[in-house]
Amino acid sequence: MHALSLPTWWIHVTSVLEWALAMLLVQRWGQRHGERIWSWLALAMLPALVSAMCACTWHLFDNPDGLRGLVVLQAGTTLLGNIALAAVAFVIWRQSRSLRHDAPPAQDLPSA
Repeated sequence: MHALSLPTWWIHVTSVLEWALAMLLVQRWGQRHGERIWSWLALAMLPALVSAMCACTWHLFDNPDGLRGLVVLQAGTTLLGNIALAAVAFVIWRQSRSLRHDAPPAQDLPSA
């Protein structure tokens, strides 16, 4: 645990907790509004959480060479997570565009 200072540990741990909470809130948002795509977004956030946990675990044991595989796993899950988040963001964007085009045009207000 000597690899990181206490304030840096604080940032690492709270960032992991914050990300997990964000996943939960996104999931609940989707359930509350009946939009399943938000559940997919929460799922797409999972690889980034795994990546963060890999980094924290590696630092916890003072960055030993024996755990170098965690660095590779972290890189892989970061790549996978970025691709997944981009894909889901694209689908959300497409859905929002199609919803806007399907909506009836706004009525002009009568002039006074």
